[in-house]
Amino acid sequence: MKLTLKIWRQKNASDKGGFVTYPVDGISTDMSFLEMLDVLNEQLTEKGEDPVHFDHDCREGICGMCSLYINGNPHGPLQTTTCQLHMRSFSDGQTITIEPWRAKAFPVVKDLVVNRSAFDRIIQAGGYVSVNTGGVPDANEIPIPKRIADEAFDAATCIGCGACVAACKNASAMLFTSAKISQLALLPQGRVERKERAEKMVAQMDAEGFGACTNTGACAAECPKGISLTNIARMNREYFAAVVSSENV
Repeated sequence: MKLTLKIWRQKNASDKGGFVTYPVDGISTDMSFLEMLDVLNEQLTEKGEDPVHFDHDCREGICGMCSLYINGNPHGPLQTTTCQLHMRSFSDGQTITIEPWRAKAFPVVKDLVVNRSAFDRIIQAGGYVSVNTGGVPDANEIPIPKRIADEAFDAATCIGCGACVAACKNASAMLFTSAKISQLALLPQGRVERKERAEKMVAQMDAEGFGACTNTGACAAECPKGISLTNIARMNREYFAAVVSSENV
């Protein structure tokens, strides 16, 4: 395959940045998208040019590091992570535009790499359970209905890649935050701190500069793990209940 790549190049957060066009040839349809970028970087390195910087780690669709905005879609044309996107999804001779996540809360570090530590701070604000550690309890000590357990597990599958933010017109982080709130609020172990958790995590989300929900559902449509919009509704209920109870204290 022959391709034309239009890639966003930016030296650092203060640099203006811009698109640079690179032609690539000999790309196999069996390559992953990141392997294709590896080929480009090998060519650039051989020429003595600066390779394109992009995030990656597991390359197995687990970690969510491979956050690229490809032809107007987070992670590309399929509902999957970039590392699991293969070049068979593109056509010979096609032009592919590659950008970093675009969000105030995700400043560009270099080229396609963005700083997503805002997600870490949201988790640190309340996305945990403070319980005494000790021996492993029996599996049936705290009975949890299967439906509830499944919902909590589905919410916990969020990998924090930021595709929801990139897909949203307002760069909202509500799908991510709601998934982290839901996975704990649904379980008995998380109910002790549920009010404080909802208030603190939503407050931190707003403080990071993420926008409000657009209600278009683009976040869920682009999420590689299929996180449901019902988590946002649950987060809103948790938050409003926490605020009302705090005002009545």
